[in-house]
Amino acid sequence: MEKILKTNRRDFLKVAATATGGLFIGFYWSGCDSPKMKVLTDEEVLSQALDFNAYLSISPSGDVVIYSPNPELGQNIMTSFPMIVAEELDADWSKVRVFQAPLDNEKYDRQLTGGSGAMPHSWERLRKAGATAKHLLLTAAATKLGVSFDELSADKGIIYHNGKKKFEFGEVVADAAKLTAPDEVKLKDPKDFKIIGTPVKNVVNKAMFTGKPLYGLDFYREGMVHAMIQRPPFGMKIKSVDDSAARSVSGVTDVVVFKNNVAVVGTSTWPLIKAKRQLRIEYEPDGALESSFDHDRIMKELLDSKNAQVMRKDGDVEAAFKTAAQVITSEYQCPFLSHAPMEPQNFFAHVKGDKVELVGPTQTPDRARMETAQLLGIPTENITVEITRLGGGFGRRLRADFVVEAAELSKILDKPVKVSWTREDDMTGGAYRPAVRYRFQAALDDKGNMIAYKLRGAGINAGNSTRENNFPSGAVDNLLIENIEHRSPITTNAWRAPITNFLAYAEQSFLDEVALAAKKDPVKFRLELLERAKKNPVGEIHYDIDRMIGVIETAAEKSNWGKNKDVMQGFSVYFSHRSYVAQVADIVMEGGQPVLKKITAATDCGIVVHPTGANHQVRGGIVDGMGHAMFTNMTFENGLPKQRNFDTYRLIRMKEVPEIDVHYVDSGYDPTGLGEPALPPTGGAIANAIFAATGRRLRSQPFIEQKEFSDIKLQIRRT
Repeated sequence: MEKILKTNRRDFLKVAATATGGLFIGFYWSGCDSPKMKVLTDEEVLSQALDFNAYLSISPSGDVVIYSPNPELGQNIMTSFPMIVAEELDADWSKVRVFQAPLDNEKYDRQLTGGSGAMPHSWERLRKAGATAKHLLLTAAATKLGVSFDELSADKGIIYHNGKKKFEFGEVVADAAKLTAPDEVKLKDPKDFKIIGTPVKNVVNKAMFTGKPLYGLDFYREGMVHAMIQRPPFGMKIKSVDDSAARSVSGVTDVVVFKNNVAVVGTSTWPLIKAKRQLRIEYEPDGALESSFDHDRIMKELLDSKNAQVMRKDGDVEAAFKTAAQVITSEYQCPFLSHAPMEPQNFFAHVKGDKVELVGPTQTPDRARMETAQLLGIPTENITVEITRLGGGFGRRLRADFVVEAAELSKILDKPVKVSWTREDDMTGGAYRPAVRYRFQAALDDKGNMIAYKLRGAGINAGNSTRENNFPSGAVDNLLIENIEHRSPITTNAWRAPITNFLAYAEQSFLDEVALAAKKDPVKFRLELLERAKKNPVGEIHYDIDRMIGVIETAAEKSNWGKNKDVMQGFSVYFSHRSYVAQVADIVMEGGQPVLKKITAATDCGIVVHPTGANHQVRGGIVDGMGHAMFTNMTFENGLPKQRNFDTYRLIRMKEVPEIDVHYVDSGYDPTGLGEPALPPTGGAIANAIFAATGRRLRSQPFIEQKEFSDIKLQIRRT
């Protein structure tokens, strides 16, 4: 077997210091203030430069290297981060390289992937690192030439004096390394960007396309054993275990019962898969055994409960509803969902006395270390975490259950262990998107103005199933947002665009219901509400009204909203993770059946650093949102998930993806989140288009299982 190529800090330092006389910039990733900079000596770099927590190096060869702290799972930061540094440095992009950093809390802040926050957090830090390095290089060149700093410029790793080439970066790095970094440097005007905003290739494309060992499943360590685990149904515990048949499978070396799990251990994964099927485990109840029909009943009861928590209240809601000319009420419901990343959960652990080595795909390496430390009673400083590339996550790898399992087994077996989950393990192992039911109510006056709005969310292990400060809060005089929760043995976790992944669909579909009752165009109805919030805000406003208006107007313009009577359109807009996305779905009727032709998206995510990566995020979010709204369901019977693999857990297929037309609104803001914001609006846009085409209102997901959809054969066809 091939060993995975691991890059640790020492490997990086060897690359960064390929020759003496290189320039090393240490810069802070942590903190909210402007990042401080320091020129590091070779000795400081090679001793790991404990005073500073990240490195930008330029070698005499002109190579530029930085360390990337955040786990990479397809959000493209390992390309976008060095693009930012190279932009301010005016480097030759072909000479820029980036390495994945191991976990190091003293050197990095927010070393995780989640909440679409990596780019907003690091934008200024990366820019200043590149600009500081360029300032030092130009200062060294000016001294050599005996000219003014202001007479020099740089482009693609070359320094010019009055337009004439004088030095390559590598020729002055030795002198630059002797200088003191300035406290402040000038950053570029965005109009002068040459790398940011261009479609450069992903820095690991070649490694991915040629099958290099990048992912956790690729990892192998000489002497390690493999393990697979049988976990209990939700609400049950082990009564007895008969492992005789499992132990007889060739390649199985041990069977271990620990806590409420049974692990089969061996030399490779295939015999373990066979052996796990041979286990005879008897379970007994250890709490409530819930089924999907229980959840439906519970959520409906919670919507009528008097024990809901008030999340936000503006005005006199009760009085407004009493005087309303018209009241609209609707309920929307979503199921549990699995994250179903293409790479199932896996992790390597080696417990060696009071030290632990962990390697694998995790969105939260610090959580992995903390929970391992708590389990084993080992100081966190004795635990190292190497981060592999992640084959998807969508929030599932925010948890550390699969890491702790590996560490506990390594401790029990006194061996290095790699725990791998099958697809069935991954799908039945919990940490699902919570199931939620919403009740919306709106009150209209006799002129069709929305004078009151109520929302109650009832979730199963959902925490706060509302986003009480999102639109239309602040735009309605009388508003009440409430939340109530049922605690279940079925485990849940953040799922791409937590809560808003369904709340946006329900809210945007309901707002279309209200617009219809008010006899107003859906786009104009939303714009009216936003203008009201802008002129006479009610309570606090937690979203940017102008940015939301900007994406609404752009989506309406680019989709030719309302201009073609043969095209039935649905509209949706949402704010999440600091960004704004509006979408329009186009449906035409062919042979009496609706055909989804196109989805138009307008996104305001601030400056678009890497257009190729941004398009992948927006298009991927739309495909994800569409597929799960239309097809996907996770149901339970007596604590057991009924869907175990992709034959019953229906995902969207490539041929079912319509044309997607992506546009960006240049609002002038620094970059905001993009990994999640395109998903929430999609279901609402499609559902509203289906209503426009058929008169059928879909209030629950997945669409294909609703009675309103039973005789509709929605087709998807690219224009």
